[in-house]
Amino acid sequence: MTKESSQQFARRRFLLATAALPVMLNSETAAARETNVKIDHIDVFPVRYPMTGYFKFFSGPRGSRGRAAVMVKITADDGKIGWGQSVPIARWSYETLETATIVLRDYFAPAIIGRDPTDMDGAQTALDGALAGGFSTGMPIARAGLDLALHDLLGKLRGKSLAELWGRKPGGPLTLSWTLNPRKLAEIEPLVEQGWKRGYRNFNIKLAPDPKFDVALARRVRKLVPKGFLWADANGGYDPAAALTVAPKLADAGVDVLEAPLKPNRISGYQALKKQAALPILMDEGVVSPVELEEFIRLKMIDGVAMKPSRCGGLVSARRQIELIEQAGLMWLGSGLTDPDISLAATLGLYGAYNLKRPAALNGPQFLTADVLKKPLVIKDGLAEVPTGPGLGVEVDEVKVVELVKRTMRQAK
Repeated sequence: MTKESSQQFARRRFLLATAALPVMLNSETAAARETNVKIDHIDVFPVRYPMTGYFKFFSGPRGSRGRAAVMVKITADDGKIGWGQSVPIARWSYETLETATIVLRDYFAPAIIGRDPTDMDGAQTALDGALAGGFSTGMPIARAGLDLALHDLLGKLRGKSLAELWGRKPGGPLTLSWTLNPRKLAEIEPLVEQGWKRGYRNFNIKLAPDPKFDVALARRVRKLVPKGFLWADANGGYDPAAALTVAPKLADAGVDVLEAPLKPNRISGYQALKKQAALPILMDEGVVSPVELEEFIRLKMIDGVAMKPSRCGGLVSARRQIELIEQAGLMWLGSGLTDPDISLAATLGLYGAYNLKRPAALNGPQFLTADVLKKPLVIKDGLAEVPTGPGLGVEVDEVKVVELVKRTMRQAK
């Protein structure tokens, strides 16, 4: 290792509390080339996107600083670049901006440096070995950023969109759902009106822990939006008894589907809710890899899943889960983690290619006020166009990336 590269390596060991300058890992395995292209280096950019409005997962001292994201830039030795994005939320998952940055920098990235970027299976196996899992895949939100960047690079190397890589049609445009999480009943009508003015006709509501408030919320929204798809999400906030009591009342109030009424380890509770059959019961948190999804289906716990490639380690895992759900004749809905532009582009590409039928709860455009793209995603009148360019279908503006890094660092002082 040269003196210069030794100094670079030392600098990589230092990480700021909330943001860091881009981190570069250089390949030392230029020999033993199996193909003409290898992954040369990976840059990691921890940032926070500015936000508007209130969303409960982005409250508190850290969340109020903006939507955390770690942008991942993979550069091949022929100069081709792939971009991805990890989107941790400390109040939704155990993964944070800091931990995602460290894991990407020190564990996942070194596992694929020097590899053939067209060998997706080999890359996934290398990532499996880089970090031990717990109940499921280890640090899946962080890993998703690298998975997305690999897909972006692969698509650019082959000149194909995500759908074309998978032998499918791009699909779209996709209908979106507007997120409502009012703290008081008096806030409901203005929030619905905001979505209605922007062309949204379908709504998802955040529930728990107060069943009485939740039923009143559902009734009020259904009255305001008598024909739209109404999707309720409790984010694991009920106990089994409360969930069994409230599910029929939510159905009577006009809710179409109930997502994550319980913590994912409440297996008997999910089984009881499915047997009750008051509403279709979907899981979200807790479904990370196809392995547990297969088990949950076998145990007759669910009627379907709210998909999130950003939650489950990326596109490879998400595609397999959609296929499992469809094979089982169950429902899948398209959701997200308030995904910023890069992650959102990948999500739209996945949902379009797999012909998502129902409105998608992708609320990044609702709450985020910045982007890092040369041409922003097209979202108008409650519809999102599916990007069709090579890879994720978008071009990242590195000047915007640098400005967002600087903004994040200023905010951290």
